[in-house]
Amino acid sequence: MTMNRVRLGGSDVEVSEICLGTMTYGNQTPQPQAHAQMDRAVEIGMTFFDCAEMYPVNPVKTETFGISEQVIGEWLAKNSRRDQVEIATKITGPTQLIRDGAPFDGKTVLECIDKSLTRLQSDYIDLYQLHWPVRGSYAFRQNWTYNPSQQSRQATLDHMADVLEALAQARKAGKIRAAGLSNESAWGLTRWCDVADRLGAPRIAAIQNEYSLLYRQYDTDLAETAVNEDVTLLAYSPLAAGLLTGKYADGNIPAQSRVAVDKAAGGMGNLGGRKTNRAEAAVAAYVDLARKHGWDPVHMSIAWQLTRPFKVVPIIGATDFDQLQHMVAGFGKPLPEDLAKAIARLHREHPLPY
Repeated sequence: MTMNRVRLGGSDVEVSEICLGTMTYGNQTPQPQAHAQMDRAVEIGMTFFDCAEMYPVNPVKTETFGISEQVIGEWLAKNSRRDQVEIATKITGPTQLIRDGAPFDGKTVLECIDKSLTRLQSDYIDLYQLHWPVRGSYAFRQNWTYNPSQQSRQATLDHMADVLEALAQARKAGKIRAAGLSNESAWGLTRWCDVADRLGAPRIAAIQNEYSLLYRQYDTDLAETAVNEDVTLLAYSPLAAGLLTGKYADGNIPAQSRVAVDKAAGGMGNLGGRKTNRAEAAVAAYVDLARKHGWDPVHMSIAWQLTRPFKVVPIIGATDFDQLQHMVAGFGKPLPEDLAKAIARLHREHPLPY
């Protein structure tokens, strides 16, 4: 198959229209399996890989920071394929798991770029992203209690200038090609673009936020901002952390699934707050709709993303090779107009289920 190529925002970075996520590499996905996934991805033209310094996840642990980047680095070194792929990674936002919870600044960004390059065994990163804002975010189910009232506008703008100057330095040195955000808001995206323009720093090319049939916060203010600022959405969790596969229907918890792994580690097993009664009802409706139209719900969920009226690159992730093959089997299949309209109707019936 031939996968379409797209440009990230107004940058010169061209990537495959679907991205391979790597957040389980080195944990749930052992290195040999991860390398087999990357081999398969390149084989079908899916050349865009997304990572982060804090990966792997499920669970996130201080002692495992950077392992997913190392797994990618071993693959790049083994195959001499750096010029065949595009690599994105991220600096972690404030968390007690690293840097004693301190927010990152320009100096930290430069240090972390160098550390990521070492782990990736690469001279450059195609897209370097800020995993979440230092001022706070409504991502990760924090929208229900989000309170920005203590933010300082000037402190935020000063922070943006400091980080953007560092990113400009990194780009001038050839260490990064483009800059991106993650888990940002419409106001934040706008200000990052404004400050970049003022400084002549790298303009934001992409924003990696959660987006799926179940979670559509992006559809309004962020979509308008991104269209006008020429920013591409990198949509993470397009299957809503596995909910949209239908595998959790009727209380089922497959072995080695994210719910099973989380519960085994003493967690709540609610997929980071996504697994709610209303979400389960919405999933049942979407799965039923897909099957009535002769579609696999996984293929429908991914194909729908490519119909959106803004630039979007879905990030898919697979724990094992069979899961990846399942998703790949639906690539290139256009979503019929009648199914797209039916999805729009269901969205009105099941809005914001988590």
